[in-house]
Amino acid sequence: MIKIEEIPMFSNLDKKFHKELCDNIYIRQFSKHSIVFYEGDSSDYLHILLDGQVRLYKTSPKDVMVQLHRLNPPAIIGEYACLEQVAFPATCEFISDKGTIGLLHFEKVMEYLKDPIFSLSLLKSMTNKVMMLSSLVHKETILSSEAKVADLLLNETKNFNKMKNNEIASILNITPETLSRILSKLKKQNIISSENHIIKISNIEALHIIIEKNTLKSCVNCLSKEQRSS
Repeated sequence: MIKIEEIPMFSNLDKKFHKELCDNIYIRQFSKHSIVFYEGDSSDYLHILLDGQVRLYKTSPKDVMVQLHRLNPPAIIGEYACLEQVAFPATCEFISDKGTIGLLHFEKVMEYLKDPIFSLSLLKSMTNKVMMLSSLVHKETILSSEAKVADLLLNETKNFNKMKNNEIASILNITPETLSRILSKLKKQNIISSENHIIKISNIEALHIIIEKNTLKSCVNCLSKEQRSS
């Protein structure tokens, strides 16, 4: 588990604050699928992920879950809600077998904001969330399901092979059936191969074309002559 003094926004504070931090941060333990907070909940605490992995998601009026991001420790969660004293804009759920959250009260957060290192770290954390949201909006509004799968295969191949199909589908905000259908098409076109449930990329250029053209149809017969003849 990450120690409080190892978190960037706290590590550079005067060491006399470290004991005070440990005394003022309330530690909570969670199990898999535990909800840290629901969309619409209010809180007077800054949430600090110390151990485990969480996912942030929103739920549509039709109860469709749209995953925003997954976070690993150390990470700050709910900065905006804490600082502005408004409801959480998303739900936070643990997806690891267990996890730990540290809670720092709003009054202490305001006190530490006087320290420039703390303030800068908190600002960076919030800026990162903006970039994450911008990336999500691009993928959800621009990329097709096929392009989203191609993008994840290119950039997260190792993680792709570590996860189950339903987890991957959740990250991409598509159904497991849609994911399976796309993977089957990619295998049929010899763009990827699979052995012992491990996916290997056979044609990187084809994946780039799928993302650029936003469809798998653009990649029909896009293998090079050398690859087709081998």
